[in-house]
Amino acid sequence: MSPEPTAAESAYLSSFVEDPLYLNHASYGPPSRAVLDTSARLMADAAAGGPNASARLHSEDTRAKAAISRLTGTPADRIALTANTSLGLMQVAFGIGGGDVLLSGDEFPANVYPWLRARDVGLLGVRLLPSADAPLLVTPELVDASLSDDVVAVSVSAVDFRTGYVADLAGIRAVIGDRLLVVDGIQGFGVADLDWTLADALVVGGQKWLRAGWGAGFVSLSERGLDRIRPVLGSWMGVEGPTRYDGEEHDPLADAGKHSITNLSPFATGSLATALELVEDVGVATIAGRVSETAAALITALDAADVPVVSPREPGLRAGIVVAGVADSAAPLAHARLAAAGVTSTLHGTDRIRFSVHASTTTAAVETAAAVLGGSS
Repeated sequence: MSPEPTAAESAYLSSFVEDPLYLNHASYGPPSRAVLDTSARLMADAAAGGPNASARLHSEDTRAKAAISRLTGTPADRIALTANTSLGLMQVAFGIGGGDVLLSGDEFPANVYPWLRARDVGLLGVRLLPSADAPLLVTPELVDASLSDDVVAVSVSAVDFRTGYVADLAGIRAVIGDRLLVVDGIQGFGVADLDWTLADALVVGGQKWLRAGWGAGFVSLSERGLDRIRPVLGSWMGVEGPTRYDGEEHDPLADAGKHSITNLSPFATGSLATALELVEDVGVATIAGRVSETAAALITALDAADVPVVSPREPGLRAGIVVAGVADSAAPLAHARLAAAGVTSTLHGTDRIRFSVHASTTTAAVETAAAVLGGSS
């Protein structure tokens, strides 16, 4: 599939120990040995206690923000840490006041419910893109045709969880003008080499493609996003003098920290920092290249087994997700056969099975998945 790895790639790949038939990184990316070591180190530090233990542990937040800044191209003062993508999107949705937000109803629910909940309390309106029989691909043309003067923000996934389609963020940015662009980046960040500075609010959790485990993610804001998205859900850690316990409401911080709710787990933020630094060490472009080659190999194997591929084939339109179509509503049975063969994948409805490959995906995983679905094993 991929050429012989360089020394940096070998060091990166050797840090992962997931099952060799694992094809489910779009649901959960097994953490690396380095992340496990970080978590254990920080837990041991916490257990020891001692002077300044809390401050020492929470310095992991700074390390994580620095790595996020380098990978997004956004200054660290415009980055807020959050627990996961769902919470980050909720913070953004509640912070956009007035007007409508435009999105697809086929988005992952984490990028739908925050907007509905903000609508329910009267903070904004929700406008859905026209529905379709198949999962909707959010294109600049579709967005442009659905805009109106009432739309103040557009929310979209960088990589669609159902199809693996990579959104044209530059095209969407161009057609929406000065409106806010909110990007759910969890299915692409770290494995898709995209220009993340196009987003006014980029929201990412660490548990999938970054392989950092659960509990930490981030919101990265443009200058426009920092100015316009209010800290409606910001709490005591998002204000000036948070430990000045005077019973008064304090002014919000001037930077993205104003969206902070409370202290996050340093075990989670430290793990996130380590995972991000691993990505930096080998390079996003290198990871993206290996992912693209492996996805292409999986598509080729499925073609050879006469299994329909219903996700984008063009390298520029896909990341690490490859979706197989299964006729006659037989996907649940096919998914069970895959599981019995040791292949981990995701069942979508009755006619689709989603595979998601990473840089560490093995040839055995690709060949076994295709063989099982093709009926030859």
